[in-house]
Amino acid sequence: MTSGISRWAQAALLLAALLLLNAALTFHNVWPTPAIELRGEWSVEIAALVLGLALWLRHRDGLTRRAEIFVAVLLGVFVLARYAEVTAPALYGRAINLYWDAQHVGGVVAMLARVAEGWQLLAALAVVLIAFAFLGAMLRACLRRVAAALSNGPILERRVLLGAAASVVVLFAVDRVGGIATLPFSIPVTQTWARQFALIGGSWLQVRRGDRSGSEEGGVAVMRDLPVLTQDAASRTDVSLVFIESYGEIAFSRPEIAQGLVGSRAQLAESIARTGRGVVSAYVRSPTFGSGSWLAHSSLLSGVEIRDGDDYARLMMRARPTLGDVFRAQGYRILALMPGLRQAWPEGEFYSFDEIYGATRLDYRGPEFGWWRIPDQFAIAQYERFERAAAPQAPPRFLFFPTISSHMPFRPTPPYQPDWARLTGPSPYGDEAARAIAQPPEWTNLAPAYSDSIAYAQRSIAGWLEQRRGQPLVLWMLGDHQPPAAVSGEGASWNVPVHVISDRPDVLDALLARGFVRGLTPAGEALGPMHELAPLMIESLGSPSGNR
Repeated sequence: MTSGISRWAQAALLLAALLLLNAALTFHNVWPTPAIELRGEWSVEIAALVLGLALWLRHRDGLTRRAEIFVAVLLGVFVLARYAEVTAPALYGRAINLYWDAQHVGGVVAMLARVAEGWQLLAALAVVLIAFAFLGAMLRACLRRVAAALSNGPILERRVLLGAAASVVVLFAVDRVGGIATLPFSIPVTQTWARQFALIGGSWLQVRRGDRSGSEEGGVAVMRDLPVLTQDAASRTDVSLVFIESYGEIAFSRPEIAQGLVGSRAQLAESIARTGRGVVSAYVRSPTFGSGSWLAHSSLLSGVEIRDGDDYARLMMRARPTLGDVFRAQGYRILALMPGLRQAWPEGEFYSFDEIYGATRLDYRGPEFGWWRIPDQFAIAQYERFERAAAPQAPPRFLFFPTISSHMPFRPTPPYQPDWARLTGPSPYGDEAARAIAQPPEWTNLAPAYSDSIAYAQRSIAGWLEQRRGQPLVLWMLGDHQPPAAVSGEGASWNVPVHVISDRPDVLDALLARGFVRGLTPAGEALGPMHELAPLMIESLGSPSGNR
């Protein structure tokens, strides 16, 4: 009787081990959280593992400790790959690219460490360590039980186990090769690794060959030259290209976010009208989603669609005119306002900037707002102060300005300072700064913080227009990408708004003829990919009424 109970207990433990191993490679994401769930799928890789162990143990008594640890570690790597594969689309809105994303893990970790409390970091580290320890122990225990059944278990138990594993492999082949649905199979993790290794290998080969082709459309390399800008002296007004970080279509399409922007958008509209300017708007399609702002920046500055790190690397290896070169040919001074730049930036030479106002040059000494430190409004005020010191006869300016204050996790969001003269003084903020800094990110509900950060960006632009009252200006204001999927929602588009604010009716009319609409609310489908805005910008500026 005792022996019978023991056999049933051993069989139950074997079944539990197999189910746990299967679950480890078949779980799915609970959108849009980091949590996981099971959907009753089968893993062909666990079936193949059972058959492989049986073959290995055919002439051995059992798994050695070293072999057991090796297989457990390998399985652990597969579990982590599965987690990254199913979780990245829910949090970022796109699949993971190991070759490209791994290069930025350190920066992301440093950013989160800067905005999180010390106890939160320790708690997160403890959770990760405990999870890894639990995962390793569970995988080893499961492997040990399966190996024991295969090496010295009852004959019937071994036959059932091997027959079930072989059946799963055969049914998977029938399902994938024959196209006949059998069991609900999970996508193999080996398929994930194969895709990642293909990305790594392809990127390595392209860099090694010095591949200098541009982005591709239908497999054909496309690297069209930008049009030439032709203006008379009277038409050469300052042009500013402002990328609002994480400013996506959801600022209009999600009611709870759009409602939070009603006041700041109305303030921006009032400043546009009060300063004698008009505005037109549209949607364009960003080359990236949730992150990778520089892909959007380089796409527009170069006029070439830059979709990933490989495209970006190839662009840097090619002598190609950019928007900076186009404007320089017309006598413009080419400037970059980059408060998030803290290190050397060799790409600045590629883009032909005459002056780069990075974090060091801006010399911000006020309270730090999270990882990004420098508020966008201060960056604008300091830039204008530096440029006012230039000679009155200074040439017109083309400015590239990627903002940072609306970057994930969107808090702490700086308070808007109505007194712009105070921003560059010794005490740019009062008690409001302390209250803003004390407000931590609400990781499970980022939408309110996102709305506040975009509202801050809109108020800063509105104030900038007031500061430049009476000064001719063409300001392109657009998003670089949608915020991560945890904010933008499942299945969100890659569209971002673009607004053009100017006191030149001819520029606005030219854009209206190309699909823009009046006002700050875009309408209709996206005009096209973001990089196609580059020639559109040039063409609209080169058609003043006197030159038509």
